[in-house]
Amino acid sequence: MTALPGETPGTDDAPAEDAPAAPAAGGGADGPTPDGPTAGPDAAEAQEAAAGGAAGADAVDVVAEAASASSEEPPEAVEESAKTEKPSEAAHSSVASADGSAAEETSEATADGSETAEASADGSETAEGSADAAPAAELSEAQAELAAQRELRERIEKRKAEKAAPISAGGGLSGTAADLLAAVRAVESGEKAGTAFFARTAPAPAPAPASPRPAPAAAQPPRPAVPEVPAPQAASPEALEAVRAVLARGGAPEALVRPAVDALGEQAAELLRTDPWHLLAVSGVRPEQADGFARALLGSECGPDDGRRTAALVGRLLEQAALRGHTALDAAAVRTALAGHAVRDPDAAVLNAVEEGVALLFGEGGDAEPDETDAEDGEQDEDGVREADPTADADAAPVRMLLGLDRYALAEESLADGLARLVNTCEKTADWTEAAAGAPSPSAAELIRTVASAGLVVHSGGEAARAEPAALIAAARGLGLRALGAAHSEDGRRRLAAATGDPATAVTLAGLLSGAQGPGRDEDGALALDLLVVLDAPQLDVEGAAVLVEALADGARLVLSGDPGGLGSAGAGRVFADVLAARACPQVVSRTPDPGPIGELVSGIGIGELNQVDAPGKEVVIVPVRDAGEAVHRTVQLVADSVPRAFSIPAEETQVITVGHGGAAGTRALNEALKQRLNPGPGRFGGFDPGDRVVHVPAPGRAVPGVVRSADGEGLHLDCGGVPVVVPQERVESSVRHGWALSAHQAAGMRWPAAVVVLPGDAAQGLSRPWVYTAFGRGERHLSVVHGVDRALPHAVAEVPAQERTTRLRPLLEALLTPDAASSTG
Repeated sequence: MTALPGETPGTDDAPAEDAPAAPAAGGGADGPTPDGPTAGPDAAEAQEAAAGGAAGADAVDVVAEAASASSEEPPEAVEESAKTEKPSEAAHSSVASADGSAAEETSEATADGSETAEASADGSETAEGSADAAPAAELSEAQAELAAQRELRERIEKRKAEKAAPISAGGGLSGTAADLLAAVRAVESGEKAGTAFFARTAPAPAPAPASPRPAPAAAQPPRPAVPEVPAPQAASPEALEAVRAVLARGGAPEALVRPAVDALGEQAAELLRTDPWHLLAVSGVRPEQADGFARALLGSECGPDDGRRTAALVGRLLEQAALRGHTALDAAAVRTALAGHAVRDPDAAVLNAVEEGVALLFGEGGDAEPDETDAEDGEQDEDGVREADPTADADAAPVRMLLGLDRYALAEESLADGLARLVNTCEKTADWTEAAAGAPSPSAAELIRTVASAGLVVHSGGEAARAEPAALIAAARGLGLRALGAAHSEDGRRRLAAATGDPATAVTLAGLLSGAQGPGRDEDGALALDLLVVLDAPQLDVEGAAVLVEALADGARLVLSGDPGGLGSAGAGRVFADVLAARACPQVVSRTPDPGPIGELVSGIGIGELNQVDAPGKEVVIVPVRDAGEAVHRTVQLVADSVPRAFSIPAEETQVITVGHGGAAGTRALNEALKQRLNPGPGRFGGFDPGDRVVHVPAPGRAVPGVVRSADGEGLHLDCGGVPVVVPQERVESSVRHGWALSAHQAAGMRWPAAVVVLPGDAAQGLSRPWVYTAFGRGERHLSVVHGVDRALPHAVAEVPAQERTTRLRPLLEALLTPDAASSTG
């Protein structure tokens, strides 16, 4: 029997001084660094954002060698890499501090290891230089994804312009939701003072939601199969010189000139001159640094409650929250955070941000608009705001006020509208009984019968349950329907194709939306599909999901399939969890368990139990270590020698997974050590050599493993799962990293024959049940756990659930999808 963490000799006797420590600053945990820049493939581990005992005496060679005495000298390169990080891989940013001196900042955002582009003013992502390096006819996946998001926002803006109200998103809402949206519009237009929403909360009975009015497919504008991506316009010399002069006046370094123009546009100099806190829009600039810049420009004219400062701080707080996965924040939490930045009147600051259009205001749990009778009975204060009647029902639920950025608010409302459209336009009388009868399992048959009568279905299960969506796709195609499955990664696409037996039935989400894979678009611009099954659905962020649902035609069926126990999306939102919680569509829970010792171990973790499992073939091995240096040494030994010899799994098919990017045993240190052992070289191609395993980040939220093949004037040539990719020279540093070791967020949705999960002592605070569940489930045949966190592992599995995300999709779905609509779909 293979022993498990926290239950084996060697862990209980750990000396007190070796107790797990907090993660090292800037990368110990697999979550975003609050105030760091988000450039580079390690950033966004987004929107983000946030182990072992000895083996048995009868262990095979892999256990005996890996758990041998620590006196064995590790390779010199391993020792060195455990102590230092590669300087060129750290992101540096510096601006003038409060006293005018330059302050350097080095940080890593590690929510999903994939944020490589900065948000532009309209919320779209900008990939620099990519359009100049490839012909317009051969667009990269990153360009196609960004264009799809930009296209969605353009359609939303068009709908807004066609209506009289300032904001058109959510036009299909009714009752409380519509009232709250109207209240937001009133604040933005100046018709009502924002203080009305903070003076009191007026409870009101919950109105019955109305059925949404689905938009006809013909109303959708035609969309090309491959969206056109305009080439990024180079900043004019005049704009750069003007910004350089302003930054010099404020004592900020010249290195911020181009980033400032990229973030703020050609008018960057004027914006910074009139509102120095616009500098916070530049990645990596912290509030105290922007304050120093503002004081140097404005002198005594500015203070902590300057409206320009407080509005910029609110926007920054919401952007940082999005990196942790939130699409909105409780207004009370925002006020508390503002107080921590020396804002003396946080209430006024929040209201100012709403009135300036920096944030949108929403209510949840009640009605933000006072009842007319209550308004008559209440008394006005000196500002003309009526106070609540003290005799009002004390048991009524108070209104919870939320603040959000418009890009996520519009995406959530567009997604809710689109899902409601699918629910209401689907044919619910289809008879797929015969197809269900031929299903390979009872769970697959249940899924087929459910999808026959519903436009939206949620399917949940583990790795083995992926066979059920595959059976559904095959059954639907047998009925003559245009059915397709889309996976989060190329690896997931290959596994789905193997399960269906037809490569034409499986695509990646990026390939489907870009038109590079799949059936393309019909005459109305929608995807030419009758049924789309999305695997790894928990990886969908709200903006990506909105683009996808918008692309589906009326009457199409959508199945969201995934494992709710794993890590959520890298970007903002929790689409899969919110659709599950709203209970507005049929849900099919698989009864197919994951096989083998690894499946048994992971299934127990999913319910909060870290159990011992019988592993006669050494499918699960625990390798205890004392410190990070030993963890690096044992990891290299496992990948290069032990696992290949004991299981005939080559090093290139073994994936190392660790908690964070920084620290003595993070991805950087491990990748440095593994390169020295497995593919040493001078790194003549921007730090890379042919044969290097890498991870490429074509767009925020996506991490694509690959191998370096060559490099030339065109860029770095990669092989990403059989797909050739060329990364332009100017994008290599920011979007490519070595990939022998990944974070769990980067590895989500993919599997390898063997996985080595590294848990150094400083990783204890970065562990949670979803993290362990995801990391331990990446190995198909073998799992080694390099364990140095003592009792922190069973504690994380039993008591540290997923971090909650504040989103608005669930209440929007509950308001749009009436009980009648939900029941009619099963």
